[in-house]
Amino acid sequence: MTNYQRYAVYYAPEPASDLAAFGNTWLGRDPANGRTIDRPDVIGLAAGEAVAITVSPSRYGFHGTLKPPFALKHGRTRDQLEQAIAQYCADAPSVTCGPLMLKSIGRFIALAPTEPTDELGNLASGLVMALDDFRQPESESAMNKRRVSGLSMRQEEYLVRWGYPYVMEEFRFHLTLSDKLDPDRMMRVRDGLAPLVSPLCKTPFRVTGVCLFGDPGDGRSFDLLRRFSLG
Repeated sequence: MTNYQRYAVYYAPEPASDLAAFGNTWLGRDPANGRTIDRPDVIGLAAGEAVAITVSPSRYGFHGTLKPPFALKHGRTRDQLEQAIAQYCADAPSVTCGPLMLKSIGRFIALAPTEPTDELGNLASGLVMALDDFRQPESESAMNKRRVSGLSMRQEEYLVRWGYPYVMEEFRFHLTLSDKLDPDRMMRVRDGLAPLVSPLCKTPFRVTGVCLFGDPGDGRSFDLLRRFSLG
């Protein structure tokens, strides 16, 4: 069994869904089995450009973060973590939001659900709190890397308390599709992706389960380890 350096709780679309097919193809990998997938042809993008602009999201796998990556606290095990996730999910209802929308968030491109999203925020906050006892506290050097981008007072408070600044009220669910892009390239990528994602943005976005992902370290790709149904 692989020894994972960190774990995370993510949303990942159901394996047979159109959303999973798009996300895994766009990022070139299925995190459930590690299989490499040929990238799609995208209007306006040169050959190989999709690979060049998705290095980070491809490593993490197509997902939406609910509880950010964390190292297990000494004395805690993966089995215990899985039991805690299963217990939490058994009492947590599924979530329905408005349809997904292709958008720019800062300098990267993502799919994000439209309103209402409060229940999705509640799910993420609940997981952050329920699983915090499994989290090894962040080192000062790791927190300083987060501070470089500039944090608000509340984000600083959350970084120290929960190990990540963008939780609770600061949480914004999204499915990342690119690395940071310059404005010209961002416009080209959005224009190219628009017809591919349009069929995925017509119906309500539903979250009926969550997934445990593992980070094997050394820059290797995250693995989808287990799915948990909600409710």
